[in-house]
Amino acid sequence: MTETEGRAMTSVDDKQQTRSSMVQRIEAALMDDIAAGALEPGERLDEVKLTERFGVSRTPVREALGRLTAQGVLVPGEKRGVRVASYTREELAQIFETMHEIEAACARIASQRLTLLVRSEIETAQARCVAAAQTGDLQGYLRANEAFHFAIYRATGNPYMAELASDFRRRTGPFRAKRFATKADLVASAESHESLIAGIFSEDSKAAADGMRAHMTTSFLQTLAMN
Repeated sequence: MTETEGRAMTSVDDKQQTRSSMVQRIEAALMDDIAAGALEPGERLDEVKLTERFGVSRTPVREALGRLTAQGVLVPGEKRGVRVASYTREELAQIFETMHEIEAACARIASQRLTLLVRSEIETAQARCVAAAQTGDLQGYLRANEAFHFAIYRATGNPYMAELASDFRRRTGPFRAKRFATKADLVASAESHESLIAGIFSEDSKAAADGMRAHMTTSFLQTLAMN
């Protein structure tokens, strides 16, 4: 291989890595928007607006949308477009039933593998929830709330379980977001985290799992009432 050919291959590799990075960035941002309820169930995603938002061509946008569609987070719409997935009340109930068990398992395992670093991450996430709730910052709270639960998932030390739990939480984000209509709703939600944290930090795995089940039951009933 000549030096010129080597430089050409390096250039191609760099371009592919750059595009892959763009796709991942767009995918992560859209997943974050969906999880935080910034995008509603059934909402159509406009490719042109997304290219303007991210400052890229349509190719990485389409790749990111394709990846999210393959995951079931987005669904095909009319004229080759895509929309945020929407569920019937029965489907939503089935999803929450699954989440109920996964989240309880995450809390149980997290309590068994508690470290000082894990405690710090969960406490930091909770502090952000409280701060956003006290100022009535809905979008800030929704994002902080997701980060709080993701911190618990990571605390399991099991990336497969964390990924599974995160996937269900992101899918239901737009539906759960409807629970929060007032500042008082945000404050109540942030306060409900305290018992969860106490259960996990007690290192009593049963208390941690039971606390998460109770939390998820309340969340589900409130979500179903609003959808």
